[in-house]
Amino acid sequence: MRSVLVGTGSALPKNCVSNAELAERVDTSDEWIRERTGITQRYLADENETTGSLATIAAQAALDDAGITIADIDLIVLATATPDNTFPATATQVQHRLGGKGFPAFDVAAVCSGFLYALSTADAMIRSGMARRAIVIGAETFSRILDWEDRTTCVLFGDGAGAFVIEAQDVEEGGAGIIASRLHADGEHGEMLYVDGGPSTTGEVGKLRMKGREVFRHAVTNLSSVLREVLEEAGCQPEDIDWIVPHQANLRILDATARKLGLSMDQVVVTVDRHANTSAASVPLAYDVAKKDGRIKKGDLVMLEAMGGGFTWGASLLRA
Repeated sequence: MRSVLVGTGSALPKNCVSNAELAERVDTSDEWIRERTGITQRYLADENETTGSLATIAAQAALDDAGITIADIDLIVLATATPDNTFPATATQVQHRLGGKGFPAFDVAAVCSGFLYALSTADAMIRSGMARRAIVIGAETFSRILDWEDRTTCVLFGDGAGAFVIEAQDVEEGGAGIIASRLHADGEHGEMLYVDGGPSTTGEVGKLRMKGREVFRHAVTNLSSVLREVLEEAGCQPEDIDWIVPHQANLRILDATARKLGLSMDQVVVTVDRHANTSAASVPLAYDVAKKDGRIKKGDLVMLEAMGGGFTWGASLLRA
């Protein structure tokens, strides 16, 4: 029994903001952003667009892609660090907007690694028999928690959502589905990437703070390590991978991670240039783009990976 990916979907805010446009409100430049991150633009939610509304659009698109309706779903797991409210869980609101009722729907908080945590959770519930078919969503409106006076961080992020529909299937050896996953966390380094607020501390939402160089160093080391763990568990070699779909944090991190595994950047799905860092949304967003444009094909071996604040990090290997 495996959790097989049967549908994908994504959603972006209407407002696309180029580096040049951002430079009109922030002390930065297109050249500065491109050289350090590879980002050329990002999408920013307006006052009527929320994590929940973007998640709903992405989830419905994934259902349509799978050729099913919400009546066929018995689980929703939504990864986000920017929920619509402290509670209820944004997943329950997405469930309601889609017309679902009764089955479990909950949020997972692991920042940029959130989608990998949510996918692994849904996969475990499917393998255990607690669910048969699930929507797994990564959705964020990080623009709400950015300090627009801090040019080193505010230029890095964007808003968006991506969703998978996975279902239980009996598959033969080498067949489709999630093959292996590994998750990690290390709270010792929480001060390197965090939000300086919260209901239990300041009573306010707070703003994102990051020590970029330290995060970069840990990201390359941790990601290359967890990718090798997953490959070992699956009995695969790096050369067996057709595509890596990474968290879209920074083009330099993507390049350094690929080189550590001896893989070409031609095998790495890159959307950071147009979406920027959309946190938990970045992996499913990038996968949906690569699937829709024909790069990821049925039967391809695909590695998903991400690292985020906490630190949290993880990877999943699946056959499309």
